[in-house]
Amino acid sequence: MKYVTWIGSVILTLSIIATQCGVISPSAVSEEKNGQMVQASAGKVEPSAENPIDTVKAETTLETGGPSTDCTDPFAGINVRFTPDVWTAENLARYVGAEIVEPTSGLKTNFCQHSGDYSDILSGGPPPDGIPPIDNPTFEPIAKGDEWLVDAQPVIALAIGDEAKAYPLAILTRHEIANDEIAGMPVAVTFCPLCNAAVVFKREVNGEVLRFGVSGNLRNSDLIMWDNKTLSWWQQFTGEAIVGDLTGTQLELISAQLVAWKDFKAAYPNGTVLSSSGRRYGQNPYVGYDSSPQPFLFLGVPDPRLPATERVLGVFSGKNATAYPLSVIAEKGVIEDTFEGQKIIIFYEPGQVSALDQGEIAESKEVGSAAMFSPEVDGQALTFSYKDGVITDNETGSEWDVFGRAIKGELAGKQLQPVLSHVQFWFAWAAFRPDTTVYDG
Repeated sequence: MKYVTWIGSVILTLSIIATQCGVISPSAVSEEKNGQMVQASAGKVEPSAENPIDTVKAETTLETGGPSTDCTDPFAGINVRFTPDVWTAENLARYVGAEIVEPTSGLKTNFCQHSGDYSDILSGGPPPDGIPPIDNPTFEPIAKGDEWLVDAQPVIALAIGDEAKAYPLAILTRHEIANDEIAGMPVAVTFCPLCNAAVVFKREVNGEVLRFGVSGNLRNSDLIMWDNKTLSWWQQFTGEAIVGDLTGTQLELISAQLVAWKDFKAAYPNGTVLSSSGRRYGQNPYVGYDSSPQPFLFLGVPDPRLPATERVLGVFSGKNATAYPLSVIAEKGVIEDTFEGQKIIIFYEPGQVSALDQGEIAESKEVGSAAMFSPEVDGQALTFSYKDGVITDNETGSEWDVFGRAIKGELAGKQLQPVLSHVQFWFAWAAFRPDTTVYDG
C-alpha cells in the first residue's frame, strides 16, 4: 500500500505539471481501474493487464560516450527518478513480474556502457512498465474493429507475406509497445505519443527474441524502451541501444505505414485488428498536444525551420536525411524527388485524423497519410499525377493507393517497393537528425 501511495503521489504531481504547461487537460488524465479513478503520469494511464517488406539496418547515430566516471551512480545530479538500484533483475521483477524478468538471474543494467550523455535523459514519471506494453496481443476481424473504430482513426498498418495487421493508435497511446509476431517474425510495434513516432522493429538480436517494455525515461521527449534479456535501454525513435551491454546495437526496422482505418480496410479486407478487449479506447489523453509550440519534457529549443509539431515524412540512410512536411505533401498530392541519387515518389491520401488533437480521437483534425516508394515496376520507371484525390501513373493511367498498389487499370495488382520512412513530429526528427534537409517544394 505504501508503494501504491508513493507512485500515486508522483503521478499526480507530474500530471499537474503537465496540465499547467498546457499540454494535457485534467479530464484526460484519469481512468477507471478496478472500479476506482486513477491519475496518470503525463496524461498516460493503463491498467496492468502481398507486398514485400523493406528493412534497413541504419548506422549508429550517436557518438560513443564510453564509461561513466562513476558507474555506481551515473545519474548524480540528473533528473532520472528510477536510478541504478532499480535496474536489477531482483527489483525489476517487483515492477513487471517474475514471468518477465527472472529475479534470481543476477541481471542488471550495465550503466558503464552507454552512448551519448546521461544528462540528456529525463524521467517521464512512471516506473519501468508503469505504462504496460501489450504482450501476446489478440486480434479480431475487421467487422469487430468497425464496432468501435471510425473510418478516419489512425492505425499502424503492418503487412508481411499473407498477413496484415492494424494497430490503432487509440490503443498504442495507452501502451506504447506491442510485442507481437507476424508471418513468423517477432516484432515490436511501437508508438511514442510525445513524438508522434510510429516505428516497427524486428525484436530479435543475436538469435534471441527480446521483450520490450517502457523504461519510464525520455530522451528528446522520446520513449526509451528496455529489454528483458540484458536490461539494456533502447531509443524508440531510432531502434538503437543507448545504455547497457547491447549499446550500439541497431534493431532491424520494418516498413509499416500510419494510415486511416478506412484505407487499411480497403487494402486488406481479410486483415485483422488489435483487439480492444472490450475497453473504450477512443479517448485521447494528450488533448491539444499536436498544436503545442513546446514539446513536453524536451530540452533545448526546437529547430525553428518548421513548427515543433509539424508532421514530416522523414527518410534517413545512416548518413543523409530529408524531411517532407505533410502540409507540402498534402498540397501537391504527389511529390517526385531524388534521395541519394535514387528517384523516389511520395503519395498523399486525405482522411486520417490526428490521435493527439481532440479529447475524442474521432473528432480530431484531419492530417492525412503519406508514404514513400521507388517509382518503378518490373524495370519500368513511372511518373505520377494527382487530381481530385486520385493518384494515377502517366504511362498507363492506372490508379494507385497510399500503399503503393495499383488498384485499377493496366497495372492493377502491381506493387511499388516501399522506401523506409516515417511520419513524425518535426522537433523530434530534427533532434535526432539535426543535419536533415527540409523539402520546400
